[in-house]
Amino acid sequence: MPLEATMNSLGFAKSPADTRVVVAMSGGVDSSVVAAKLAEEGYDVVGVTLQLYDHGAALAKKGACCAGRDIHDARRVAEDMGFPHYVLDYENTFREAVMDEFADSYLGGATPVPCIRCNERVKFKDLLQTAKELDADCMATGHYIQRKMGAQGAELHSAADAAKDQSYFLFSTTQDQLDYLRFPLGHHKTKDETRALAAKYGLSVADKPDSQDICFVPNGDYAAVIEKLRPGAAAPGEIVDITGNVLGQHHGVIHYTVGQRRGLGIGGLADPLYVVRLDVDKKQVIVGPKDMLATRRVPLREINWIGGGKLTDLAERQVAVRVRSTRPPTEAILRPINDTEAEVELLVAEQGVSPGQACVFYDTDSTRVLGGGWIWRGQ
Repeated sequence: MPLEATMNSLGFAKSPADTRVVVAMSGGVDSSVVAAKLAEEGYDVVGVTLQLYDHGAALAKKGACCAGRDIHDARRVAEDMGFPHYVLDYENTFREAVMDEFADSYLGGATPVPCIRCNERVKFKDLLQTAKELDADCMATGHYIQRKMGAQGAELHSAADAAKDQSYFLFSTTQDQLDYLRFPLGHHKTKDETRALAAKYGLSVADKPDSQDICFVPNGDYAAVIEKLRPGAAAPGEIVDITGNVLGQHHGVIHYTVGQRRGLGIGGLADPLYVVRLDVDKKQVIVGPKDMLATRRVPLREINWIGGGKLTDLAERQVAVRVRSTRPPTEAILRPINDTEAEVELLVAEQGVSPGQACVFYDTDSTRVLGGGWIWRGQ
């Protein structure tokens, strides 16, 4: 019998019962469905939930992953489906690897994306290592992204449901990690398919709302979290125009991001003004007209390349890039500088490109994710 004919749904040439899979369970509907589905298929499932920050505070926080209620929900799914479930205390790791950088990035005038760092430094590093120590054949998550086998091995592809695609947040997944990871929901056409499965399995989380906020940022109040992590961070200063004229006062640079228009408190002007730059050293918020936000050249560092071969194999290449999670990919030219740095030239200027955000590369002829890097200075 050909080897391909004996492969199970996770890509192993053995029965599901002989295939151990650790499922990263956040307590939400997506990861719960992954765990339940694999358990129903007969896999040796082990559920693991990470406690990432203060459990007591988390109990009162709704709509975010890995909070106290979510840990309870994950445990209940495991009990109902009959597989073991463990909660690991990753508070210190999470604070050092994710929260501290989040605060320092804002203090440096950048706009960080902590969910990427969490996947990179906690879930796909420490948790993945734990899965290997549990003798798991692979680790599965509820992310909406596809893993496909190509001519040179596992490839990362956008999710079938563009509205739920999470490829922007997973660009830093390395080839070794991709070889070990599985994403059973990536092929689903809509989120309704996932909820239908949750109802089919009788999961208590079937109607649970999707998480919207960053898990440790209640109600989207970034500044309050930063002030708690870095007391005194919200030093007041001036709002100035591009020629240095003082237009108003602010209560801390951490309250502003590049591209922001609302909440500046400088009304009465003929034309609207936007935040075009943050000068942390001078404690200034610099504002200007919308056209000043347009960016064509985007410098990147800490690049993770999973597009086959080396990043520097070509002097330049045509790609599609996404400079914010909420924006569709746009045509660009990628010009490598070395294995970890490059410049992207956008064929059509984008507005509000900010240091601290990610720039993710896509193949122009397919859904393949080629990698990405971090935007590290303004224009």
